[in-house]
Amino acid sequence: MATMTAPTDYGGLRARKKQRTRAALIDAGLDLFLAKGYDATTIDEIAAEVEISSRTFFRYFAGKEDVALAKGAEFDDLVLDALAARPAGEPPLTALRHAVLGMIRESAADDVRRFLRVQHLINKTPPLLAGNLRRAAGSEERLTAEIAARQGVDPARDIRPRVLVGMVWGALRIGLETMCADPRRDLERLVELVAEAIDLATAGIPERWGDDPHTW
Repeated sequence: MATMTAPTDYGGLRARKKQRTRAALIDAGLDLFLAKGYDATTIDEIAAEVEISSRTFFRYFAGKEDVALAKGAEFDDLVLDALAARPAGEPPLTALRHAVLGMIRESAADDVRRFLRVQHLINKTPPLLAGNLRRAAGSEERLTAEIAARQGVDPARDIRPRVLVGMVWGALRIGLETMCADPRRDLERLVELVAEAIDLATAGIPERWGDDPHTW
């Protein structure tokens, strides 16, 4: 009797291989940017580190700016997922605060110094800073939509979700910039600084919102 074998999941294997290659390109690119500088690093060099052609590189990224900002985009996606997973009845500020701080802890846990060096690289490189601001604006839109949905309000008529997200996202940026200049550069200090910035920025926002969209 012939032995039955399970079919090979070629689609899944290809997807996992592509994900590994993409992650390797990000790591290689960031290593080169930090060692040589963003402007001095070429796409050919990034591709060579992963042993692929420059032509193959463009199957994964439109350019080296996308490589430099990829970790930030991943962080934003994690925050959005974490926010969506918070309890439905949780106050919006509490939910967003927990999502942001939790994902900082997760994203920077392996190497907080490298995490902050990448942030510093972005802040001091004009093309990356501009691209990062565009990315952040898109992420704010998605977070605003999630907060509005949780509150059952229309963000086109009720600006409170947008204001809340803008304040928390601005506090996150300030916390990261401050930490880049802090000689301690440890994970707990990073989380503490961002939490402090969020708390200062949102000190006047109550846990529960009223029905009037013109006041908290």
